[in-house]
Amino acid sequence: MKLVFFDDFKLGLVKDNRVVDLSEAVRDVSAPTPQDLLNAVIVGFKDRYRARFEEAARRGASTPLHRVRLRSPVPRPGKIVAMAGNYLENGALKNNPRPISAFLKSSESVIGPGDTVVLPPNPAHIFHHEAELGVVIGREAREATAAQAYEHVFGYVNFMDVSARGLFPQSFFWMKSWDTFGPTGPFLVTADEVPDPHKLRVRCWVSGELRQDYETSDMASQVPRVVEWSSSITTLEPGDIIACGTNHQGLGALQDGDRLEMEVTGLGRLSVSVRDDLKREWPRGTDKVMADFIAARGPAPAWRAAAPPGRS
Repeated sequence: MKLVFFDDFKLGLVKDNRVVDLSEAVRDVSAPTPQDLLNAVIVGFKDRYRARFEEAARRGASTPLHRVRLRSPVPRPGKIVAMAGNYLENGALKNNPRPISAFLKSSESVIGPGDTVVLPPNPAHIFHHEAELGVVIGREAREATAAQAYEHVFGYVNFMDVSARGLFPQSFFWMKSWDTFGPTGPFLVTADEVPDPHKLRVRCWVSGELRQDYETSDMASQVPRVVEWSSSITTLEPGDIIACGTNHQGLGALQDGDRLEMEVTGLGRLSVSVRDDLKREWPRGTDKVMADFIAARGPAPAWRAAAPPGRS
């Protein structure tokens, strides 16, 4: 099932490129925000809402997808746990993977389809796109085991981790948590439609140019381990997102006027624009220097990372 928020944050279901309004099906939910509504649906989905939504899809009126404004399907998650250095870079780090690691990315960074990534005026060396698979938590997880992990997964989303490189002093918060640096969507796809999250293709385009193109099979710590490790540190709650990290091969600059798109198999295509009021420019195409640096050494901890050649 593909769930969306559309127009003025109505909850909907996408079927055959049409949106079914689910407002009547969730009329019993008292929720002050769209995220509160989503969290209630996630908690009650199996026992209550799935059947209602299926009935609405059979009988309810629908609107062509292109005639609605889609919003982020997870508009303000309680937490975004973002995995760091979690790919083997097309196998280059297979024999020397980085230890499992993550950071918290601000929930205020989330934007939806058709919105705009705004590059801040701070003197970053470059701004990068990082296309990632996002895991949406469906049931509270505290010290969940890897064997139990999928019991806590509600579904999956496209997640874009926009990153500012070279800010000093270096920290993941400063690099990753700017408002608008977390495009998400267009759909929240329930877990039953994704039989194996490690057999998905992730692609990212910038102004029509294919940049990133990788398989989630290259993930170093897979979803069960990521849920296990994350929940050993902090309680994961319904509606939280775990961003599974990226394969850094194919990264490149973002700059004013770009159209940024990404697509994970079965999750729809997410498209946003990029604005930079300073009109800064970087070379087009992939950032081979960064890709080679990471493939050779792996992403260093942000607080003591050595800048790759040409980024110092």
